[in-house]
Amino acid sequence: MSASSLRNATGIMLAGSDALVGSLPSLLDPLCEADRRRVLAIGREEVLPTGKHVWRQGDLQNGIYLIEEGRIRSYYAAPSGREVTLAYWFAGNFVGGPDLFGTGAHVWSSVAVERSRVTFLPGPALRALALQSASIAVALLDALAFKARCYSAMAQMLGTRSVTERLHRLLVFLSKIYGSQQGREIVIGIPFTHGDLANLIGSTRQWVTVQLSRMQARGVIRYHRGLIVILNLRALDLEVV
Repeated sequence: MSASSLRNATGIMLAGSDALVGSLPSLLDPLCEADRRRVLAIGREEVLPTGKHVWRQGDLQNGIYLIEEGRIRSYYAAPSGREVTLAYWFAGNFVGGPDLFGTGAHVWSSVAVERSRVTFLPGPALRALALQSASIAVALLDALAFKARCYSAMAQMLGTRSVTERLHRLLVFLSKIYGSQQGREIVIGIPFTHGDLANLIGSTRQWVTVQLSRMQARGVIRYHRGLIVILNLRALDLEVV
């Protein structure tokens, strides 16, 4: 997948419907030029190297971060140390909710999985802008509603689908949203380790390794060094109906 198409992508998460988590315009896109400048005027640009946390679970919230470039992973860490990936977010999205104006503690962590450029918008200043401009307030509400739909879809999948169904659904989602058709094959343009996939579906790396090997033996996928190629999308679709 090209860099330009990734910039228009919504993110990567577990969801039962592609339409539910379709691409979302940037938080700034619906705003007029004057409101866009007002939002950016309160911002502070930061560059995050790979592996740098935007914040950690339990840190106090103080605002949101607009993603300009790169990829941010949001995840929850259980007391046991096990992690569940909530989503990977790309340029155009923000991280830092649900408390947009920053008064409570973060209930999950966010980390840069590749070099990323973000713009920090402090909560008190953002709240003041929302009170002054209805268009800014509505844009924030729309973005927050989109995040709520994403996390609701994830909760529904975790609560109602088997782990096998969740893995197949994730592969279907990745192929349709991030896949590139190359002949009869669909190449998913973002590399994933077995651990990445396991964290997205609430499973273990060992289980995912076994399942991918079985699907590869059946000619459904090909997996090599993080690159997933879908050879038989229909087989995956039939198993998630």
